[in-house]
Amino acid sequence: MAASELYSKYARVWLPDAAEVWKSAELIKDYTPGDLTLTLRLDDGTELEYKIDSQANNLPPLRNPNILVGENDLTALSYLHEPAVLHNLKVRFVDSRLIYTYCGIVLVAINPYERLPIYEPDIINAYSGQNMGDMDPHIFAVAEEAYKQMARDERNQSIIVSGESGAGKTVSAKYAMRYFATVSCSSGEANIEERVLASSPIMEALGNAKTTRNDNSSRFGKYIEIGFDKKHCIIGANMRTYLLEKSRVVFQAHEERNYHIFYQLCASSHLPEFKAFKLGCADDFHCTNQGQSPVIEGVDDSKEMCNTRRAFSLLGISESDQMAIYQILAALLHLSNVEVKEQSADRCSISPDNVHLMVFCELMGVACEEMAHWLCHRKLKTTTETYVKPVPKMSAVNGRDALAKHIYARLFSRIVDSINSALKSAVKQHSFIGVLDIYGFETFDVNSFEQFCINYANEKLQQQFNQHVFKLEQEEYMKEEIPWTLIDFYDNQPCINLIEAKLGVLDLLDEECKMPKGSDDTWAQKLYNTLLKQNAHFDKPRLSNRAFIINHFADKVEYQCEGFLEKNKDTVNEEQINVLKKSKFDLLLTLFEDDEKVPSSTNKRTSVIGRAGPAQRDNKKTVGLQFRQSLHLLMHTLNATTPHYVRCIKPNDLKASFTLDPVRAVQQLRACGILETIRISAAGFPSRWTYQEFFSRYRVLMKQKDVLPDRKQTCKSLLEKLIQDQDKYQFGKNKIFFRAGQVAYLEKLRSDKLRMACVRIQKTIRCWLARKKYLRMRESAITIQRHVRGHQARCYVKFLRRTRAAVVLQRNMRMWVTRRRYQQQRSAAIAIQCFLRAYMAKKQYYKLMFEKKSVVIQKWVRGWLVRQHYRRTLTAIILLQSCVRRMRAKKELKKLKVEARSVEHFKKLNFGMENKIMQLQHKINEQQKENKELSERLNAVEKARATEREKQSRELQNLHRSEQEVRAKVETLPSLLEQLSFLQHELENTLYVSSIKCCFHEVVELNMKNSLLNSEKDELNKLILEQAQQLTDVETNFENTKQMEKDLTEERSRYQNLLSEHLHLEERHRDLKEEINLSIVRNTSRQELESENKKLKQNLNELRKSLTTENSELMPPAPGSLPYSILLDQLSSSNDELEMRKEEVLLLRSHMVRQEALKHKCYLNSLVLVLRPTDIHTLNEDGELWLAYEGLKETNRLLECQMREQEQVHNEKYRKLLEEVNKLKKENEQQQKLLTQNLLLSEDARIDASLKHEITRLASENLEHMEQQEKQDKTIRKLKKQLKFYVKKVEDFEGNHMALSVNSSVTNAPVRAVNITRKEKEYQGMLEYRQGDEARLLKNVVIDLKPRGVAVSLIPGLPAYIIFMCLRYADRVNDDQRVSTLLNSTISSIKGVIKRRGKDFEVVSFWLANTCRLMHCLKQYSYGYCSIQIYRQFIKCMEDNLQPLIVASMLEHETIQGVLGSKPTGLRKRSTSVPEVGAVTVEVLLQRLSHFHTTMSQHGMDPDLIKQVVRQLFYIICAVTLNNLLLRKDMCSWSKGLQIRYNVWQLEEWLAERELADCGAKETLEPLVQAAQLLQIKKKTEADAQAICNMSTALTTAQIVKVLTLYTPVIEFEERVSTSFITIIKDLLKDRVESSTLMMDAKKIFSITLLFTPSSVALETIQMPASLNLGFLNRI
Repeated sequence: MAASELYSKYARVWLPDAAEVWKSAELIKDYTPGDLTLTLRLDDGTELEYKIDSQANNLPPLRNPNILVGENDLTALSYLHEPAVLHNLKVRFVDSRLIYTYCGIVLVAINPYERLPIYEPDIINAYSGQNMGDMDPHIFAVAEEAYKQMARDERNQSIIVSGESGAGKTVSAKYAMRYFATVSCSSGEANIEERVLASSPIMEALGNAKTTRNDNSSRFGKYIEIGFDKKHCIIGANMRTYLLEKSRVVFQAHEERNYHIFYQLCASSHLPEFKAFKLGCADDFHCTNQGQSPVIEGVDDSKEMCNTRRAFSLLGISESDQMAIYQILAALLHLSNVEVKEQSADRCSISPDNVHLMVFCELMGVACEEMAHWLCHRKLKTTTETYVKPVPKMSAVNGRDALAKHIYARLFSRIVDSINSALKSAVKQHSFIGVLDIYGFETFDVNSFEQFCINYANEKLQQQFNQHVFKLEQEEYMKEEIPWTLIDFYDNQPCINLIEAKLGVLDLLDEECKMPKGSDDTWAQKLYNTLLKQNAHFDKPRLSNRAFIINHFADKVEYQCEGFLEKNKDTVNEEQINVLKKSKFDLLLTLFEDDEKVPSSTNKRTSVIGRAGPAQRDNKKTVGLQFRQSLHLLMHTLNATTPHYVRCIKPNDLKASFTLDPVRAVQQLRACGILETIRISAAGFPSRWTYQEFFSRYRVLMKQKDVLPDRKQTCKSLLEKLIQDQDKYQFGKNKIFFRAGQVAYLEKLRSDKLRMACVRIQKTIRCWLARKKYLRMRESAITIQRHVRGHQARCYVKFLRRTRAAVVLQRNMRMWVTRRRYQQQRSAAIAIQCFLRAYMAKKQYYKLMFEKKSVVIQKWVRGWLVRQHYRRTLTAIILLQSCVRRMRAKKELKKLKVEARSVEHFKKLNFGMENKIMQLQHKINEQQKENKELSERLNAVEKARATEREKQSRELQNLHRSEQEVRAKVETLPSLLEQLSFLQHELENTLYVSSIKCCFHEVVELNMKNSLLNSEKDELNKLILEQAQQLTDVETNFENTKQMEKDLTEERSRYQNLLSEHLHLEERHRDLKEEINLSIVRNTSRQELESENKKLKQNLNELRKSLTTENSELMPPAPGSLPYSILLDQLSSSNDELEMRKEEVLLLRSHMVRQEALKHKCYLNSLVLVLRPTDIHTLNEDGELWLAYEGLKETNRLLECQMREQEQVHNEKYRKLLEEVNKLKKENEQQQKLLTQNLLLSEDARIDASLKHEITRLASENLEHMEQQEKQDKTIRKLKKQLKFYVKKVEDFEGNHMALSVNSSVTNAPVRAVNITRKEKEYQGMLEYRQGDEARLLKNVVIDLKPRGVAVSLIPGLPAYIIFMCLRYADRVNDDQRVSTLLNSTISSIKGVIKRRGKDFEVVSFWLANTCRLMHCLKQYSYGYCSIQIYRQFIKCMEDNLQPLIVASMLEHETIQGVLGSKPTGLRKRSTSVPEVGAVTVEVLLQRLSHFHTTMSQHGMDPDLIKQVVRQLFYIICAVTLNNLLLRKDMCSWSKGLQIRYNVWQLEEWLAERELADCGAKETLEPLVQAAQLLQIKKKTEADAQAICNMSTALTTAQIVKVLTLYTPVIEFEERVSTSFITIIKDLLKDRVESSTLMMDAKKIFSITLLFTPSSVALETIQMPASLNLGFLNRI
């Protein structure tokens, strides 16, 4: 591809500029090879000629297309060079306000100098689990990548954060550690994450200070290793520090401060615990007032001190140890104020009464005289003697400062060791992630030893960075099988050798430090002699002999030799240290413990250790050696890990927010290696696209015939046609690799093709419009001509007619004119008069109307003025009332707070009394329950007796009445009374004997009846024959003949009735034969009755014994005693037996009634017809008429009795409910009155009133309970008496029963057997289990149960029903311990299953449905339960299942690919943590939702609960999708908005199909819908801004601005949102009252409402499946 193709007209280039570094220009005409100038136009319209050298080919760098500007990754740019990088950073930082940008493997972070809402927990959750290339650049993305690679590759990771002071290194490292603490869980130790984060404020207080470049500059380097276990949970941390700037302790430049901790101490000096330190303002101390800037704007040192102390406490450092640390720091403040007085040129002294020296010695616990002496003297030792020599003032001051620096360095190291000890874990560390926060490359006007060490460390880090970048490039090429050549990159090993090699700078410095008379000047001369001519990276300044220059990778730096030796040796007066060692201050002694040890472990120290003595002078390591060793250890650690790089950029020196200084930015980009990364990437193939991305993007450049089924071959064919030079691209296994500039060329071709297509479309459409317009005009012209010609013809005809008519008209006209003139004159006179009168009348009328309207206007104006005055007065009054009420409310709030505290104290004092009252209340409730049961049983027995008496009396009355009626009607039948009495006697016998007779006797009796009926049939046949014969004999007698015919018809009807009865009896006979098979069961029931009678006799005997013993003792048994319990048990058993007997008697009677009515209803009418005086005994010999009559009466009595009982039960329930309602109303009224009274009382009076009310309420409740107890005692005594009566009655009943049985055996009279239909054994919906079976029950029902089997084969909610029936049994036997054990065991088992299998959706859904069903059952039977915890776990389980699908289906997948035309940006996927899988579409998401819905329905979950779950799921889908949209710049486009709206429509359709449209899920998607509309709506004018504000009601201002800022055009014809438009949006939305958070709370769970849904399943009908192995449970 020739330069003439790229440098064509309208191409844009970059030109170097002194102020802006680079500025943009546009070519006015095409460039041809050989031209010496380029004709350019700048952005401001200026035209210039840019000279170029054709031989050097120094064409200006090309500018990337606008569509590639603002990319997340700098290496994705087509043209990779310095101006492209700078411009992309500027667009992202200034225009889009994005502070993070990728540059290959490096994250570029620009300090915004402003707090941004991008570090919230929601942001952390959004980045957790995401690929690095999927989300917008962020420090959290780098941290997540490190965390995932550690978990996946089992390899340690490190994050290297570097940059110059003020670039934001410390903040970036802090946020990285916060991310690790949030996404991982602590293992074994509590709050380990909080402790790791708590180390930051401590280290900032002790190691950070204000500088001219940064208010919180780290003056040391640190490397924090965060340890993880095998489950990747944080277990501890370890910190290493590097090169603390000790000189800051005693000296600060102008506008700078000392370390923060000193100012925090001074700000907290007023606290009582700090009074002994005798501190004051920071301006009072020499070491804190040199910079003349003691205050940092926006920072409260007293609050920061509280944070520091809180962090110390959180790390387990005791309060005494903290005070010891503060004591040493306070002593250093006083030491800086110790004044040294000069006595002579070589002698000085310190006043013995120096206040600050005395305080220093007092705080350090040393002798003041001795310290004052050795501050002004030094000891010189020779081989034979020791001399004490005074020192001059300057030496004494330097010695004092050296002592202060030494103590601070030791204290700093001690605190670091304490932090490491607090963060150390006993668990073995499996892996770690290291966070390196180290100083960047520094160059100042005066550079000393500290800058030399810093730049040396950056040289080592840059070398490691270059090697790692080259290694990644090589691995990528080898993975894709791309032929590659060695890329030439800058190797700074010669510069590193210059510093650390043998006879290097550090080696010569250490050698000079060992010389007795070594100095900075001699060391400088050694450097010149040794290195000047041997190393190209070393140079000497022209005008100085005490400085040297090193050519670093970033820039040339000139170092001043002054102070190098002293700082490298770091000497301190030995005698001063010895004085401190004599102190009784424990912490001070521990600081110098290492001096007594062999300094073999000093390489572990990261700060500088002072000289320990002459004997160890040779063994003591210099600062340079220690730093070199620690740096080598650091590099070894970093090389053993996978590094991740964060380069922090300081945008300007004025600390202005979102302002980028190009000059400063380029300096830092060069210094931190960003441009080197760009150069390495540009030397290879920086642009890398997959074949599918390339095909989708450049499909427009192909013809239909060029599209092959193989995408790879299609792309190859296209590239061979478009780019002739095959060296410009390479085909890998999965990607196409392009050299720099090729993507821009392809974009240009694509843009040209689209532009040509647009022109062609416009041409065709314009042609069609023009032709359509021409045809329409031609048709219109023809129509106009036709109408004009017709109009002309009509006009000519009209002219002829008018000419002919004119003559006639003239004649008549002249006559008419004359007559008309007269009439006009007359009418004119009349009209003048009329108008004149009308004018006068109108004038008068207008005058009246004007006056009236004036009055009306005055009325309204005055009314308006009065209303305005009234409104202003009302507003003022309301405001005054609001102020007064607010003041009263504040006072009331204070009173309420005091009252709350006092009431809480009173509650604590009376805690025991409340427990006693609750125990008494519980006992009273139990007694009330027992008394209530006894009284109910007694009432039932009394009602049974009363009904029996009423029945007997009614039966006697009916018998007398029927007897009288029969006597009145049938006087000729004297035997009827005897038969009636006989039937009455027989009926009574049958009622008593019916419970003993067997069904077999009834069959025998029916057979006998059948035989009797057959014989009667034969007799009737004979009678008919005889009567027929008699008819032939008396034919002559007419009257006899009539009578005989009548008799014959009657007999025939009777015969037919008998035949029908005979058939019915035969059917009855067959039925009874079938019932014989069930006789065994009934015999067993008879045996059960007999056994129950025996038990009853035994209970009666025991009852008699207990009663006799009770009577003998002449006093009632005490409650709880053995006789008392036996009596109650027997009473309850007897009542149960009486109830059962009563039920059996009722069943017997009803059965007899049904049997007799069925048997005789067929021929009652026939009996009445044939009833005659002569044969009445024959007709009623079996008593059929009487039995039918008695059956009807019995049926009526039973129905009436049941109605009365139901009415009584209903009235009793209504009365109780009414009493409860009235009672609640009274209590409510009392509470309201008390509340209103309390609000009017003072605070103390309110407390007293509330206490009195509570005491009164408790006293009244106690009195009520005592009254109820007395009533129950009376009821018990009454029941005892009734029990004696019932015992006698039972004995009489047994005697009568025996007598009747004897009589029945003696008497041979036929007795009708009664068939009693006994009810099948009824279950009460309870399951009996033994004590200790809870574990077996829950193992089978909860732990080992498989949800799928229950959902498919058994009834929904079966485990809940089983557990509830067991609970009912435990409650029935009144075993509170068993109820509590079963409930607690059930809850623990369910929690265990949820905890163990909480990720299994079916398990969580199954147990949510069952716990809700159990809760509903408990509510249905007056219990209580809660299922909220399982609901939350259920939501979490579904969220975990949906989380991987939401973003992929809602955002990333393009359903309408050909229409949307989304832009593949060519980003390299930096993480391979997640293997590529098939495309996740919305259909997959809907299938998962359908699976959830089906599973919940199968498990029997309530429909209301399902709706709430669906609503929660849709909220999660909306929140996750919107949060990812707000964090992904590549997703904010018009086409993506269309895709989102389509996906939301599919979700709404899914709701409609399942009839869930009214569950509120659709409303939760509103923020996502509005965000999609925001991407598609027009965004240019102020009217558009107003429309956006009116539309986006569900989005916050931050979200609206973020979407507009991230909006990215996909094609060249779209435009970005201008900053002025975003400003208009902000102004319109500034009055909104809303949350300032950017992200939606994806973890929010709506409040759940578990509506009560009674079960439709009867507990007594539930069958226990054999598969559950619950044979040890018994149904009750």
